[in-house]
Amino acid sequence: MTLDAQARLIVEALTAMFPDLGGTVTEAAEARAILALAPRLPILVELPSVTDRVIPGSGAAHDIPVRVYRPVADQDAVTPVVVFFHGGGFAICNVELYDGFCRELARSTGATVVSVEYRLAPETLYPGGLEDAYAVTAWVAEHAAELAVDPGRLAVAGDSAGGNFAAVVSLMARDRAERGYASPDIRYQVLVYPPVDFADTADDFPSRTENGEGYFLTTRHLVWYDAQYLQGADRADPYLSPLRAADHARLPAACVVTAEHDPLRDEGDAYAARLAAAGVPVEHLRVEGMFHGFLTMPHPTADRVRAAVFEAVRVALT
Repeated sequence: MTLDAQARLIVEALTAMFPDLGGTVTEAAEARAILALAPRLPILVELPSVTDRVIPGSGAAHDIPVRVYRPVADQDAVTPVVVFFHGGGFAICNVELYDGFCRELARSTGATVVSVEYRLAPETLYPGGLEDAYAVTAWVAEHAAELAVDPGRLAVAGDSAGGNFAAVVSLMARDRAERGYASPDIRYQVLVYPPVDFADTADDFPSRTENGEGYFLTTRHLVWYDAQYLQGADRADPYLSPLRAADHARLPAACVVTAEHDPLRDEGDAYAARLAAAGVPVEHLRVEGMFHGFLTMPHPTADRVRAAVFEAVRVALT
């Protein structure tokens, strides 16, 4: 199914304003500066409370900024909680760019949302940003009373690179619990077009070639993102490439979103299938006619899929 006229216009607009990563733009700082020039979107979803704060990073070596979205006026009312990790290839984007999505997520699910401003590459290489993601998830579980959230109704969610973090944080929490360490009890994971295998080739995942040009996220972008984040990393490390984990059983139930015209489509599809084969309940939304990044865009299909994702989270955390 080809892109419809509205989706094609969105892709063209995104391509025009997005940094030419790996082309005329080679430095992450320059890419971030270009994105910072984009006009701030109006706030369409008002919530009773949206606050910025910092929490201790792993080993208290640094602080991690987070933005906390409360969907209820009673600040003592206990809600479910979703820890959210933004996209951006591990090197760009920030909490602010996903503010509207997180507001809608909180309102639609009734959950408090904690959006994480993790450290970016190349200033912080793998696994620095991942350590921030896990540290915030663990902190939220440990400080549930302070946040007025239920640690037994905890989900992780992420978009693109953030989807990788959500998948890996789920793996880490399971592994640490099974080794007898304290770890967050994650009930649900939402993985939106996640990269899950950095040791693959185009032959393994044909979508990387089929959709490598003309659908916003390009092959050149992927090469640039990898160069920022993976310097010296073992690409087959399951905490980098969760598809390569030896065991996918006993992981949280999942909602996996993939898009037909996304270079990352095939590996996201493969991860959904791997989870299901391991006995993990999976809702796999494979969206025809859409592209990487579509879920936060103004399009009827995006509206429908967002509603389905939010409902899945709401039910899982009830």
